[in-house]
Amino acid sequence: MKAAVVFKCTRNPVDAKVKLDGTVSWEGVKLAATDDDPAAMQIAKAIAGSDEIIAISIGDGDPAWAAARGAARTILVADAYAEAEASRTGALLAACVRRAPELEVVVLGDSSWDFALVSALIGQLGWPALAGVTAAEPAPEGLKVTRKVGNIRQVLTVAVPVVLAAAAGEEEKNPPGMRDILQARKKPLEKLKAADLDPALSAAETVGFRYPDTPSARLIDGKDPQAACVELLAALRADGAL
Repeated sequence: MKAAVVFKCTRNPVDAKVKLDGTVSWEGVKLAATDDDPAAMQIAKAIAGSDEIIAISIGDGDPAWAAARGAARTILVADAYAEAEASRTGALLAACVRRAPELEVVVLGDSSWDFALVSALIGQLGWPALAGVTAAEPAPEGLKVTRKVGNIRQVLTVAVPVVLAAAAGEEEKNPPGMRDILQARKKPLEKLKAADLDPALSAAETVGFRYPDTPSARLIDGKDPQAACVELLAALRADGAL
């Protein structure tokens, strides 16, 4: 079964720097694999079996990441970056998927770093989707998928095409070594620009930033705990919270 895995399409939010004017800086921060990306790769391998896996990524992340873990070839949109709104990133990824019409399954990490990305990709493709997926395998009717919803484990049968959002249950075991990564860099890599997929996708631009409309914080001196509690209660009553 033909499968694609999406990887390194977000940046870790803890690496973002917010400037005094409200702008967000990602200076020096590269796109990285989330904790769920290795799980997505394992699920794609279980689905594909002897068929090839196509890897899809954007920006400045190392494209050899997926190739070293079993992807046969990689599609990279090198001038696309994750700070753009998720709808644009989803459209770019969907356009990459459409370049391989034989694909039946797309697997990507769950949305812990970008809560809108999975939904944006699903909306662009128009495919059904399952989140919280921990395992999947081919079945006569399509795929047998295991997912976790809260404390409940569900086993479902779904038809293809489908998007699976993978959730890691544990850290990656046996990550590839340097030799594997060097060998992976010899695998086919198709580098694209956003305009190669759809010129309209590269037209988004930021028009400005502003502070949110929230009152300034009020700091209470905690050197005297009793006085601080009295002041806190008075402030909460004044604001109508008590």
